[in-house]
Amino acid sequence: MQLSSKTWTAAFSFLLRRNRYSSSSSSLSAPLLLRPIPSLLLHRSNHAMVPHPKDDAYLATVIPKRIKLFEAIQAQQRAHLQSLPSDPIKITLPGGQEKEGKRWITSPFDIAREISKSLASNALISEVNGVLWDMNRPLEGDCTLKIFKFEDEVGRDTFWHSSAHILGQALEVEYGCKLCIGPCTTRGEGFYYDAFYGDLGLNDEHFKEIVSAAEKGVKDKQPFERIEVSREQALEIFSDNQFKVEIINDLPADKTITVYRCGPLVDLCRGPHIPNTSFVKAFACLKASSAYWRGNKDRESLQRVYGISYPDKKSLQLYIQRLEEAKKYDHRLLGTKQELFFCHPLSPGSWFFLPNGARIYKKLMAFIQNQYIERGYHEVISPNVYNMQLWETSGHATNYKENMFVFEIEKQEFGLKPMNCPGHCLMFQHRVRSYRELPLRLADFGVLHRNEASGALTGLTRVRRFQQDDAHIFCRESQVKDEVKGVLEFIQYTYDIFGFTFDLKLSTRPEKYLGDVATWEKAEAALTEALNESGKPWQLNEGDGAFYGPKIDISVSDALNRKFQCATLQLDFQLPTRFELYYSAEGEEGKRETPVMIHRAILGSVERMFAILLEHYKGKWPFWLSPRQAIVCPVSDKSQPYALEVRNRIHQAGYYVDVDTSDRTIQKKVREAQMAQYNYILVVGEEEVKTGQVSLRVRDKGDVTVMSRKIYFNISRPKLKLSIRILLFEECSKQS
Repeated sequence: MQLSSKTWTAAFSFLLRRNRYSSSSSSLSAPLLLRPIPSLLLHRSNHAMVPHPKDDAYLATVIPKRIKLFEAIQAQQRAHLQSLPSDPIKITLPGGQEKEGKRWITSPFDIAREISKSLASNALISEVNGVLWDMNRPLEGDCTLKIFKFEDEVGRDTFWHSSAHILGQALEVEYGCKLCIGPCTTRGEGFYYDAFYGDLGLNDEHFKEIVSAAEKGVKDKQPFERIEVSREQALEIFSDNQFKVEIINDLPADKTITVYRCGPLVDLCRGPHIPNTSFVKAFACLKASSAYWRGNKDRESLQRVYGISYPDKKSLQLYIQRLEEAKKYDHRLLGTKQELFFCHPLSPGSWFFLPNGARIYKKLMAFIQNQYIERGYHEVISPNVYNMQLWETSGHATNYKENMFVFEIEKQEFGLKPMNCPGHCLMFQHRVRSYRELPLRLADFGVLHRNEASGALTGLTRVRRFQQDDAHIFCRESQVKDEVKGVLEFIQYTYDIFGFTFDLKLSTRPEKYLGDVATWEKAEAALTEALNESGKPWQLNEGDGAFYGPKIDISVSDALNRKFQCATLQLDFQLPTRFELYYSAEGEEGKRETPVMIHRAILGSVERMFAILLEHYKGKWPFWLSPRQAIVCPVSDKSQPYALEVRNRIHQAGYYVDVDTSDRTIQKKVREAQMAQYNYILVVGEEEVKTGQVSLRVRDKGDVTVMSRKIYFNISRPKLKLSIRILLFEECSKQS
C-alpha cells in the first residue's frame, strides 16, 4: 500500500536516525532475489568505501513535500473523474472479441481479470487505441485493447522502465542525490538511472546498499500511480531539482505533463508503468559509470547506475551466465589475441588495424561494394574537411558542433566531417538534375570523425575515427516506397549471411518537427506500405521519428541475444530544402521539384560491425570473412617445398593461406593452427609429396580428408554471389 505524506514524514525521521538500510535480506536463499552481480563480472574498486554524507535535511523536506503535492492533485483528479458520466463502452480485443465496460471506471486490468486469472496476474501494460496505457488507468471511451506480458517486447521495456524507478527510489533515499533520467536501455535488456551526487563516486562497493533499499521498495508492493499536472504544478513539485526543472521548461507548451509515484519516489515521467513493484522478483546492479548531463561535457558530471531485473530468479541467473559468456568473447580481448587491431594513447578513439584485421575490414567493404553494383548504387569520394559554412547550411553548426573537430585555416573555421550527407547534397546540387536520373543512389565509405568524450570511448563500438557504408538516395515522393523496400531487402540479405535476426520499428512524427503534416503523413504511409510488403513483422514507435522525417529503426540480435542498432533508414525532407536541391519535373516545362532524401546504412560503422561480428562468431570467423582461411603444415623440412607449392597455388586463386615453416612437431603445428582459428589445416608429409595429395583438417572437426593434388589444384571460385556460403575446401571435398 502507499503511505500518506504524514506517514512518510515520520518514516524519514526514523530513517535519518539510521546510518543505512539493513542488507541481511539480500541473500541468494531468500525468496526474493535482489543482489549485486558477482564480483567476477565487475571492476572492483581499490579503495575502501567511505560513507557519503547525504543531505538529510533535503530528504526530510523534499520527499514529504512532493508526496503532499502529489496527493492533493490526485485527490482533485479522482473527484473530477467521479463526477463524469460512466456511460457504457465497447472494448475490442485482438481477434475481434468484444467486452463491455464503463467509461472512466473500467480499466485494462478489469478486462484482463475477466479474461483469465492468469492473464490478470501477469499483465504488465496495455495498449489502448495504439497508445500505451497503465493497467489500472480507467478507459475513456470505445477502444481497441491489447495486453502485454513480460514475454512481449513492450512488456519487457515497461518492466525495465519501472525497475529504473525502483532504482531511482533507492538512490534518492540512500544518497540524497538529485535524480535526472531513468529509462530502459536501448540495448534491449536492463535500465539505468542518472543522478547528481556532488562529489560522490559510486562503484560496485555501494551496490549492497542500493539493492537493500530496492528490496524494501519491492516488498512494500508499491503501486505506480499517475497524475497529469500543469507546467506550474510540475515546476512546484520539482523546484528543488534543477535537472527536472530544465526538462519541464524544455517541454512544448501543449505537452501533457505526467508525474508518477511509487512509495516515496515522486518522479517526472511520461510512463506508462507496471501495476506495482512486487512484479520485480529479481533485481541486480550491474555497474556504475560517469556521464554528463544531456551528454554535454561542459555540463554537470553525473553518476549512472545500470541495473537488470526479471520476474523470476532463473531468468536473472541465465542473464548472469550470458554476461560471463560475453566477457570471455569481448572483442577487445579477441582482437588482441588474434592480432587484429589495437589502440594507442597518442590517438585515442582511432584504431590501428593490423594485417589480419585489415583483411576482415576490407572484406566487409568489398561485400557491400559488390552489392552496390547489383543494386544500382554509384560509389563516390567526398572531401574530409569542409568550411563551416557547409555545416551552417545543414544545421550541424547549431546542433552538432560540439561533436565535431573544428579548427582554423587562414582565419576561417573548418571542420572534419562527422557524416557524409551535406557533401552528397553538394554533389546533387553541382549541376542541373532531371527526374529521369532519379532515384540517384550515392554511396560513400569516406572517413568520418566525431569528437566523442574520452570517457565514452569503448573499444570499436564507440570511436572518434570510423568509416561506414553510408549512402543517400535522392528520389521522387512516388519512388519512396520502392526505395525503402529495396533497402529493407538489402538489410535482410546481409543479416541473413551474418546470422543475425533483426526487429523493425516505424518511428513517426514527433512533437517537434519540420515541414507540413500532409508530407509527413504521405511519407509515413509509404513506409508503412513498404514494411507491410516486406513480410517482416514490425512495430509502431509513435512520435519517435527524427525532427526532419520519419524513420525505420533496425535492431539486430547476435548469438548472445544482445541487441544492437547498426543499420539506419531515415527519410529527410529538410536537408534538400536547406540546400535548395531541385530537379526538372516531369510534364510542365520549367517546373522544378525538391527530391526526398533517404539516409541509409547497412553495416553502419564498419568498426562497430567488426566488433559485433567478432563477438557474435566468438572469434571463429566464417571462411569468406576469415583472415586465416588456411595454413599448410609440412611434417618435416623435406616436405616444405611441396607445402610452399600448395600455398602458392591457393594464394593465386585469391585466398589467404600461410605455411608453418617452424621446426616444431607436426602435432604442435596443428595445435597452434587450431588455436589461431584457421578454417582449414593442410598437412603434407613424405607420403603426400609422393602421391600428390594433401591431408585436410576442418576447424572444430577431428576427421581428416585426403584429397588429390589434381583435384585440389582445380580451384575455381564458387559461383554463388561474392564467394559466400560455399566454402572452397568443402566444395573441393565434394569433387573428390
